[in-house]
Amino acid sequence: MSSAEPTLDQVTRADRLSGAEVADVLALAVSAGDSDGADPFDEHVLLRLRDPDAAAVHLVARADDGTLTGYAHLDTTDPAGGIGVELVVHPAYRRRGTGRALARGVLASATGPLRAWAHGDHPSAAALAVDLGFTRARVLWQLRRSLTAPLAEPALPDGVVLRAFEPGADDVAWLALNARAFADHPEQGRWTADDLRVRLAEPWFDPAGFLLAVEESTGRLVGFHWTKVHERPGSARIGEVYVLGVDPATHRGGLGRALTTAGLAYLRDRRGLDRVMLYVDDTNTAAMALYRRLGFLPWSAHVNYHLG
Repeated sequence: MSSAEPTLDQVTRADRLSGAEVADVLALAVSAGDSDGADPFDEHVLLRLRDPDAAAVHLVARADDGTLTGYAHLDTTDPAGGIGVELVVHPAYRRRGTGRALARGVLASATGPLRAWAHGDHPSAAALAVDLGFTRARVLWQLRRSLTAPLAEPALPDGVVLRAFEPGADDVAWLALNARAFADHPEQGRWTADDLRVRLAEPWFDPAGFLLAVEESTGRLVGFHWTKVHERPGSARIGEVYVLGVDPATHRGGLGRALTTAGLAYLRDRRGLDRVMLYVDDTNTAAMALYRRLGFLPWSAHVNYHLG
């Protein structure tokens, strides 16, 4: 991807993709993820790909025979805050300039600062970022843990109980708690009702695995652990600590640890999983320390590069 050789592929720009083109992009992403050990797109991009009304710029690279060899996605919903960029080249068509051609297309299409993710922190992506003047701004770690190792029993604070999320009934209260819990987070804290709605409609959504911590006397939500199960043909199933948050007013009461272990137990005992993953910013030292104490270890790094 960092080769200086001229690309053999034609890069075109589109504001929308057909259903067949989306299927090609998703198949390319699977091939790249299987080869690299890290999926090239985050969930946000995958959801937007399947949404025909999502505002985005699509850069598509194809060989002379029409084979899709590379793709770049530009999220243009907030140009002033930063255009989100994710880019992938098919493993069989690398080292021929396709990645560089797509990156130049990104720069030509940009109308504001760029925020580009490199999933897996591959050296070729780092080299290309440096060549194009991007700076390494943020690191998101994927941590993993075996679920066959012992789990501590959840120890909830006095007066707090767990129950499952109820779609429709809990939406507004959960969004408010999520905003408080992630007030300083660049993505999670800005979730809207639409962001929640599209995820509740996903095939993987399981309300029983969306655990809410509730103040028993008032019914007030004080924390949550939303779990997820990844299932893909040909790959082993793996659970995820999808989103875990605690009301800032209840910090230091052990609720975060209790919610984490309750969710892990659910994934092991109710979903029959033997491993789990999660994502955490390297600057979130408190969360990193908690997860390490609970047996999680680093698996891969995902790097956000900024330009402008």
